[in-house]
Amino acid sequence: MKQLRPAVLAGIFAVAGVLSWAGARMLNSYGSLPGVPLAAPIVLGAIAVVLLATALSLRARLKAQRERVPGAKGVEPLMAARAVVFGQSSALVAALVAGGYGGVGVFLLTTALDVPARRDQAWYAGFSVLTGAAVIAAALFLEHVLKLPDDEDPTKAPASA
Repeated sequence: MKQLRPAVLAGIFAVAGVLSWAGARMLNSYGSLPGVPLAAPIVLGAIAVVLLATALSLRARLKAQRERVPGAKGVEPLMAARAVVFGQSSALVAALVAGGYGGVGVFLLTTALDVPARRDQAWYAGFSVLTGAAVIAAALFLEHVLKLPDDEDPTKAPASA
């Protein structure tokens, strides 16, 4: 499985941001700009907490297993693979969602902030971008925790038997 690259996530964020900014401009010209839900940063924050808790739990279990602590509960390879897939998919979706809300937030900041409803929407969009970044950071940390020792140098030749 390939590791996530921050440049790919930044590219997804930028493309989604530009497209959502253009879409927000177009929808606003028709008078039907949809709002940013209050639940968006809450859900993203919950996903970030779950990813961080998973990473910390697995890191502690791996450390206990390495130090051969009596009664240490090991990490099953399939569970570790599922955690990595969950982290990577969460990071990709968070980059897309945060970019989308970021574009809408930029549009709201550059237009009419004198309307209280638009100001609240801009705050929700900004918090969504921050919590999306937290999801990405937690997913990258989870991926780092579950990185295999022989994955350190991809240019190194495999050891012969």
